[in-house]
Amino acid sequence: MAVSLDPPTNPIILIPARLAATRLPGKPLLDIAGQPMIVHVWRRAMEAEIGPVVVATPDQEIIDAIEAAGGRAQRTGYNHESGSDRIAEALRELDPERRHDAVINVQGDLPVLDPQTIRAPYRLLADPSVDIATPVALAAEDERDNPNVVKAVFEPIGERYGRALYFTRLPAPSGPGPLYHHIGLYAYRREALDAFVAAPQSVLEKREKLEQLRALALGMNVSVTVVDTVPLGVDTHADLERARALLELK
Repeated sequence: MAVSLDPPTNPIILIPARLAATRLPGKPLLDIAGQPMIVHVWRRAMEAEIGPVVVATPDQEIIDAIEAAGGRAQRTGYNHESGSDRIAEALRELDPERRHDAVINVQGDLPVLDPQTIRAPYRLLADPSVDIATPVALAAEDERDNPNVVKAVFEPIGERYGRALYFTRLPAPSGPGPLYHHIGLYAYRREALDAFVAAPQSVLEKREKLEQLRALALGMNVSVTVVDTVPLGVDTHADLERARALLELK
């Protein structure tokens, strides 16, 4: 069942982050151009100028890094299966009066994120039929068969906007035409986030290992907006070196 309301007017940006990472241990605190990575992500989110920005984390070291930079962090529990669960807990603690009617979930490993990529999905919530909005970008040719690149299948409504029908790790849809790389950043209506984290995992979510399929299974309107580029996500040492090179040029 969809959860459509009036366009939100009081959004908050939440950045889930934790030190327990298998591929890059301590990833949020890795140094990039003299600052921890999570501080760079917080700054990119602040530059979006949408609303307050808070890092949601169970780790005191991350809290200390953000507060030292002048930011704000909210402690959460450790046992969350996803960033969505973490931001939902943080939001309940930060805003029990439910003043914030939308939340933008920004991943904590995107230190060179373009603030426009944060603004674009939030703007889609101006359509009262949209429950969740998320960005996509044109997939490169070498990404078509890469299962680590999630593809968004959507019915276009305008040149840079559409309604999501499915998300998959396979090269879809078939036939001639472009494929779109899904960027894991979400703008939720508050009620949509509540309904999403309260629901059990869906069958297809478990098969594809993609939590956004739960929202589609719930009948929510998940809309996509096309942005120009895929932001660099830091998952490996090579990614880290690329991010360092890019930010040291600024």
